[in-house]
Amino acid sequence: MSAIAAVVFDIGGVVQDSPLHAIARYERERGLETNAINRVVVAAGEQGAWARLERGELTVQTFYAPFEDDCRARGITVDGRQLMAKIAEASAPRPRMLEAIRRIRARGLPVAALTNNWVTEAPGPASPREAATRSRLAAHFDVFVESAVVGLRKPDPRIYALVCEKLGLAPPRVAFLDDIGRNLKPARELGMATIKVDDPDQALRELGALLGLDLIS
Repeated sequence: MSAIAAVVFDIGGVVQDSPLHAIARYERERGLETNAINRVVVAAGEQGAWARLERGELTVQTFYAPFEDDCRARGITVDGRQLMAKIAEASAPRPRMLEAIRRIRARGLPVAALTNNWVTEAPGPASPREAATRSRLAAHFDVFVESAVVGLRKPDPRIYALVCEKLGLAPPRVAFLDDIGRNLKPARELGMATIKVDDPDQALRELGALLGLDLIS
C-alpha cells in the first residue's frame, strides 16, 4: 500500500487552465517581454501588490493602482483591470483532473485544494475571487484552502503545514501537485511528495504510480 494517504491539488494551472497562459497572452497583445509581469511580481516581493492581493490584504479593486505602480517602477506599463479580466477568463476546469480526483476519493483517500486566490470586492464570507470556483469545485474536495481566506500564500511554508493539519496527516503522507516550481520547493522541504504539472497527463501518470492507481485510462 502507498505511504501517501492524501493528495493536494493547486487550482489554476492544475485543476483549471493556467492563469499564466492568460498573462502570457496579455503580454503578447501589449508588446511586453515574455515573463515581464512575473518578474515584477517576484521583484516586488511579499510587500508588493500581487502578494498583498493573494493574502487578502487588497481586493481586486484596490489592487489595480498599486500593481500598476509596481510595474511602472520596473519599467513596464500594465492596465491592471484588463490583465485581471484576462485571468478571470482562464478558469475552465480540466475534466481529466476532476475524473482523477473522483477516482482518488473513490479509493478512500482525501483530496484537498490549495490555491493562491484573491478578493473581488469588500471582504466578506462570499467575496474571494474563487467563490464561484468554490461553488463549482468544492464538492470535489474534502478540504479547500484559499490564500485570501487564511492570510497566507504559497510559497509560505505555513500554508502547506496548514493544509496538512486540516487533512490530519503529517506532510510525508501527503502528495502535492502545482504548476509552479517555487511553490513546490517548500512542500518538498516539509517532506511532501511533489509533482510539477507541465503536461497534465504526465502529472497524472506520476501521481497514479505514486498511489498505485490508474488515473488516466
